[in-house]
Amino acid sequence: MAIYPDPKRWQIGLVGYGEVGRILAEDLRKQDVKVAAYDIKLGGEQQTALREHAAKFGVALASSHAELAGSVDFIISAVTASQAVPVAEACAPAIRQGSWFLDFNSASPGAKQRAAELIDGASGRYVEGAVMTSVPPYRIKVPLLLGGGGARELAPLLVTLGFDAKVASDRLGVASAVKMCRSIMIKGMEAMVIECFTTARAYGVEDAVLASLAETFPGINWEKQGAYFFQRVIEHGRRRAEEVREVAETVREAGLTPWSAQGTAERQAWVADLADGGLFGERGTKEFARSADWRTEADRILANLKRS
Repeated sequence: MAIYPDPKRWQIGLVGYGEVGRILAEDLRKQDVKVAAYDIKLGGEQQTALREHAAKFGVALASSHAELAGSVDFIISAVTASQAVPVAEACAPAIRQGSWFLDFNSASPGAKQRAAELIDGASGRYVEGAVMTSVPPYRIKVPLLLGGGGARELAPLLVTLGFDAKVASDRLGVASAVKMCRSIMIKGMEAMVIECFTTARAYGVEDAVLASLAETFPGINWEKQGAYFFQRVIEHGRRRAEEVREVAETVREAGLTPWSAQGTAERQAWVADLADGGLFGERGTKEFARSADWRTEADRILANLKRS
């Protein structure tokens, strides 16, 4: 099968039509690029919202991984971390010969290598992608590191599509290692801020703690950063917990015991459980996880602890 040299003539397939998938779809459709998508949630409670979004932006919806993989020139896998390898496994039997497969997922180097074996073994062309910061502020231009044997060939094609893609290494796993090591710190800070600020609030010492943090780290607005961390973890804690479990696996692959990463994953998942239980309001509404003051959410957590 011939792949068009101009990527804007490609049929692009998105596996995962969550927040990231929808943002990519919108930005690609603005360029009149043909986009198709598949998400396991198309058969669940959220399917109405996903189908409405697809209809609004002209995104074709597939009924399975195989249907999508067999009909596109370029697949972007943007799912939860634990599904990176299963998605590659589901797409591989149907992937077109020579089609690109960009793994956008926050998975360990070992997981990326296993996914690559599946795609490359089926005559696809696997490239790992490591997203280096939160997608929404940057949208399609989020900093993206590429890795693997096809990374240098794919990078300029992605730039043509509007991505901010740079090659980290021709060796598979390097880009993911950069992402995972960064996440030890970033996702760990989120968990520590929630634990620290909520505990300080319980003892009534939050003002003194924030003043001390500001003195030690004067470049950080801790009030604003605290509100942002609470918002992101409440809204995306489940996905973050899965990512940090992959971070922990990355640490294990290096030969270390991931004490910090394991604790971070548990705290992220704990907040996600509270959010799913409705503690922070109704998910999907404008008010959900949008408090400008982290104290509002900390007080909800503390009140819930007293009830239990």
